[in-house]
Amino acid sequence: MGAALASMAEQGVKMVYTTVHQVLAQGDFVLAMSEGTFGGEPTAYYDLFRVENGKIAEHWDVMASIPSQSANSNGKF
Repeated sequence: MGAALASMAEQGVKMVYTTVHQVLAQGDFVLAMSEGTFGGEPTAYYDLFRVENGKIAEHWDVMASIPSQSANSNGKF
């Protein structure tokens, strides 16, 4: 992951987290729902971690664009 982020930074693509909306945990799993920008575009981040012995053992993520207009007022979060 470090290499991928370094490569994006070299190309001027930034992944920025600005707001953490919610963090949920159960057992060894933690889900963080956040928003920020990816390459300057508003983005929702969903990160799922599996923790083992106090360290992150696995990580999955989904990134979704946040449209400037929505069909309803519910929003992403």
